[in-house]
Amino acid sequence: VRLVESGGGLVQAGGSLRLSCAASGRTFTSYAMGWFRQAPGKEREFVAAISWTNAPTYADSVKGRFTISRDNAKNTVYLQMNSLKPEDTAVYYCAADLRIHPGRGANEYRYWGQGTQVSVSS
Repeated sequence: VRLVESGGGLVQAGGSLRLSCAASGRTFTSYAMGWFRQAPGKEREFVAAISWTNAPTYADSVKGRFTISRDNAKNTVYLQMNSLKPEDTAVYYCAADLRIHPGRGANEYRYWGQGTQVSVSS
């Protein structure tokens, strides 16, 4: 599975961005998909994930502000980010794994995208 993220950029605090992750392969519907982020000097952290049945799960830090969704017809997963804060600044990575329930640990995902930078100014 090849993953390609897009949609990152620079935005002011309180603004919004939508990240996209396009996946290759014909079995996209069988994959749990996740979003992680990594800020400079910090470990990669879980942001959100969605099962193949469209059940989402979120980190507490983004709950109520971010929404994960997937379009299986387009082999794409999205991360809508609203009310962005400077602390959301990071490289955002898309991840995939062939499992029913999406995990929250980075080591639970086999496939990764190259990342897209999100910068939020105060």
